[in-house]
Amino acid sequence: MKLTILSGRSGSGKTTALQALEDHGYYCVDNLPAGLLPTLTRQLCSGENPIAKAAAGIDARNLPEQLQAFDAILAELHQQQVQCEVIYLDADDNTLLKRFSATRRRHPLSNNDRSLADAIKYEGTLLANIRMRADLVIDSSNHDVHALRELMRHRVAQRDTALSLQLESFGFKNGLPSDADLVFDVRVLPNPHWQIELRPLTGRDDGVIQYLQQHQATHDMLSDIARFVEHWLPAYRNNDRSYMTVAIGCTGGRHRSVYITEQLARHLRDKGIPLQVHHRELKLND
Repeated sequence: MKLTILSGRSGSGKTTALQALEDHGYYCVDNLPAGLLPTLTRQLCSGENPIAKAAAGIDARNLPEQLQAFDAILAELHQQQVQCEVIYLDADDNTLLKRFSATRRRHPLSNNDRSLADAIKYEGTLLANIRMRADLVIDSSNHDVHALRELMRHRVAQRDTALSLQLESFGFKNGLPSDADLVFDVRVLPNPHWQIELRPLTGRDDGVIQYLQQHQATHDMLSDIARFVEHWLPAYRNNDRSYMTVAIGCTGGRHRSVYITEQLARHLRDKGIPLQVHHRELKLND
């Protein structure tokens, strides 16, 4: 059977992600003590109608010793020949603070002696071991409920290839994407931002496309990145990787990185490579 373990800090969207998997036929259990995962899979695999795919939510309300024993728990699941993947959801601290303030929910680790901000940081410490073992880290800071459900549908529930590839544009001024496996810096390319008429546009618009295509450096950069990804993608796939995110960044994440990401996606799709595209600063998915 296939078991998807969902974890992450409170407010990052674990419940939404779990519901998205449930909508696609997964047997889902939320807030399960981590130590009971092997018991769960044994029960689901037994009987006349064994469960083919299940998902379990694991959060920081577990006993600390169970969270620390997560590696041993995964080893036991592998001994049962359960196909496991770990997905960790997170968001930046400011986003989590805003979400708790908006919903007026109490953080499960906050109390009279621990503020909300401290509880958010403490939760990350408790879950650090699970995050280190994650096959996929999802930063939900720029995802609303609908976008997160779509992401779970495309990258997890409906994944029909051994390796789920995502191309993501971003702006360095807002920090590196937490889910990036490979990062390419295209800030050396001519910047459309300094062309007043192009400033409001994005790398998807004709004006920016024509501007960037006038420069040989743009073609050289795109060619080099495409060659690198094409060459090494089979190696990542053969290394039993389930998820891979290639991040392409410029200063603001609206012009150069978006253009290169779009062109790279077109090139790889023409080669028959399935993928998803996410423009972090534009909050667009394809």
